[in-house]
Amino acid sequence: MLVEYADGVVDAVLVARRSVPYGVLVRLAALLLDSEPLGDHPLPALAAPEAPEAPETQDAQDAQDRNTAPWGLGDPRTPDHITAGTVPLPDRPAWAGEETLVAAAALTLARYQGGPEARIAVYDRAFRAGGPAVRSVRVDADGTVADLLAAGTGTPLPGAAAATVGVVLGDAASGTSYTPLPGSGLALLLHLERQPDGTCTARLHHDPRTVAPLTAEWFGRSILHLAERLRTLPGTTPTARLGLLDHAAAEAVARLGGFRPAAAGPGPDRRTSPDTIDGRIAELARRRPDTVAVTDDETSLTYRLLDDRAERVATGLRSLGVSGARVGVCLEQDTTLVATLLGVLKAGCAYVPMDIRYPEERLRYTATDAGVPIVIGDPARFPRIEGVTVVSPKELLDAPEPTDVQEPTGTGEPGAETAAYVIYTSGSTGRPKGVVVPHRNVLALVDATSADLGLGPDDVWTFFHSSAFDFSVWEIWGCLLTGGRLVVVPHWAARDPDEFHELLARRRVTVLSQTPSAFSQLIEADIRSAPTAPLALRLVVFGGEPLNTAMLERWFARHSPAECRLVNMYGITETTVHVTAQEVTPHQVLERSRSVGRALPGWWVSVRDEHGHVLPPGPAGEIYVGGAGVADGYLGRPELTAARFVDDPVTGERVYRSGDRGRLRPDGRLDHLGRLDNQVKVRGHRIELDEIKSVLVSDPGVADAAVVFREGEAGDPARARIDAYAVLRDGGSMEEVWRTARRLLPSHMLPAALTEVPGIPLTINGKPDFSRLPAPSPFPAQTPTAAPAPVPRPDTDTDRDGAAAAPEAKGDLGAEILAVWSGLLGVDVEPDGNFFELGGNSLLVVRMLSDLRQRGLPKVTPREFYGNSTARAFVDLVLGRAEETP
Repeated sequence: MLVEYADGVVDAVLVARRSVPYGVLVRLAALLLDSEPLGDHPLPALAAPEAPEAPETQDAQDAQDRNTAPWGLGDPRTPDHITAGTVPLPDRPAWAGEETLVAAAALTLARYQGGPEARIAVYDRAFRAGGPAVRSVRVDADGTVADLLAAGTGTPLPGAAAATVGVVLGDAASGTSYTPLPGSGLALLLHLERQPDGTCTARLHHDPRTVAPLTAEWFGRSILHLAERLRTLPGTTPTARLGLLDHAAAEAVARLGGFRPAAAGPGPDRRTSPDTIDGRIAELARRRPDTVAVTDDETSLTYRLLDDRAERVATGLRSLGVSGARVGVCLEQDTTLVATLLGVLKAGCAYVPMDIRYPEERLRYTATDAGVPIVIGDPARFPRIEGVTVVSPKELLDAPEPTDVQEPTGTGEPGAETAAYVIYTSGSTGRPKGVVVPHRNVLALVDATSADLGLGPDDVWTFFHSSAFDFSVWEIWGCLLTGGRLVVVPHWAARDPDEFHELLARRRVTVLSQTPSAFSQLIEADIRSAPTAPLALRLVVFGGEPLNTAMLERWFARHSPAECRLVNMYGITETTVHVTAQEVTPHQVLERSRSVGRALPGWWVSVRDEHGHVLPPGPAGEIYVGGAGVADGYLGRPELTAARFVDDPVTGERVYRSGDRGRLRPDGRLDHLGRLDNQVKVRGHRIELDEIKSVLVSDPGVADAAVVFREGEAGDPARARIDAYAVLRDGGSMEEVWRTARRLLPSHMLPAALTEVPGIPLTINGKPDFSRLPAPSPFPAQTPTAAPAPVPRPDTDTDRDGAAAAPEAKGDLGAEILAVWSGLLGVDVEPDGNFFELGGNSLLVVRMLSDLRQRGLPKVTPREFYGNSTARAFVDLVLGRAEETP
């Protein structure tokens, strides 16, 4: 293209794909103009950045795929031969000089990309050849406005340095204008033009492949807002006080995330009466008394029988004078557990669920910290605690009606604001913390989801997860509050995907709640299932951990989304199980979507920077959650409650700082991007790595420790693991450290490996350098410690109950089994090796047994394997089974 100016000067402009090397373009231009090559003359447009190294993380991959602007949310499918898009910006913004505009653009970019260095391409007013000057501006977290303005006037970087954002200062009186061309390498270009009357106009050009139009508009508005603030604020003002948005814009983003002011009308259907979980279920029992409410392998209870039995539990509690107190519940999962939980609520109490297979010290700590006067459980199995009475459900059911009114332990009449339960989660200080959730939150959750998900009396749900895991709150009360039938999944069926699949088909389950880790195993079982055992599922709800949509390809190959709906729900214990919902379709699978959807009615989300300022759609930050699900706080932890449950100046509401990293999309959907802190999710369990470290260093023989989370290959949840490293003092032993860990930590928090090291390597800044830690080594052989109960603990990922001596593994079969174990565990397995001590877990057990079945070996159930977890014992078991098979 030839451009002729008024003075007769002619420019030749060559437009090409960004990937074409500059040297090729120069030679091509020379041939077209029949002239000598331009040699080393500078490129008028900004050079494209060099190809980055292979990305190490998903965010890095996003950055590479989107021209180092993962916040842009552009559409890479947009043809790359179009001109840049233009978005509208506010009319007549205030004029800002180059110093101010560059500083505002740098601060905006730094907040968007989450790093201190921002490169801004600055075009001069005459748009002369030679291209823009690229300024590198460092935005210090503790800097001032004066510091930032000074940094924006620094010496331009040499050569054709790369940048993703540019600014142009123009003057309408000069009659010049600027339009960016494809291939400039810029994601965004803000053009500020002074008008003859002294005002100015703003245009924002963007590459739609990199930056979506709405994201570009928010970016441009942020620059203009900050430019005005920088122009008027004192130079001593800390930049930390500057948000990207003014109050009105921040509230608009909160509305985008689901916020609705109280004056705007009601959120979800809260209903007026009754206002407690037990009150609603009692109402259902009156309307549908003979409908089956809950069933296990031995017992079925109708709604009337469930309500009657729960009332007898409540009567038993009142006879003990504990009405209104917190009550511990530590029972096997069956119909009795469900009736007991409901009975605790009927007594006006809050239940504190404890997993019966947790270590004794964990149970002792939870009961003591929660201050429960009563634990409903097995007196022979629950640890003795001074001041705590352990009663069995039968004792409560048989208790007579109290003849006199006892003074209740708690205060106030039960209602919507009354605590319904206290669930303990992992704590960074080494102490689990109890989250207090009232009745109104649970009712709001069910009201917010029942219509969209079509929940009703025709549904059959599973009670799959531990009552100490808040997913069970959704399973139990989501089913019973909508009149459905709850099927309690037996302990071993929950750990055997084939048996679980058979249960789903036999019981005609329609609503299934699963962590992605568990569902990945169910997909394999579904593929293996016989055509005569079809599933009746119409809804699968994912929760508890991030969903890798790629795992669903094989599910959709067998099940139409029109018949079985898949919904990914992001949530937190502190915000009542679920916060957002995203329907997952084959389209999301193809896109490898990371969206967790929009906030539920009555809930709302926003994303904030490190200073608590609301971020516009695009940049990543901390997810804040507000609305109907925000819990009362942490039990007995006022300082921690004040730090995490905060008053929001934007909305005037109380919000929860999740510690999760995410970004808001222009359409109001939320992307979940992991954690900001040292918390991880392993097979659905929320774990603070600092709690594990705290337990390790509590051993007197440990001088220092480090705990590392390692993701599985390609996001494989079965291979995700926690590895621990310990520095021993004189006289310390790894065997004793392991005994300490097992005594204090539940099975899902036990490290897959515990490795002794002479010291924890440090970075130059004095922080642990995990990259320099050695490869993990297996646990040393040891005598297993006694379990807290006289029954096996098959659910533990690190069960060390070795089998009796077995013959040496011999022949091809033994070698094949050892080879399969070695491949899964990544170590050379010897005949005496224990699967769990070598880093195995419950998911790898299922995978290993499935692999052996596919090789034609006899079937071994997970229950059988847990009692034969050494290679020697397992080979002997399989050999014996093979001899029995005709």
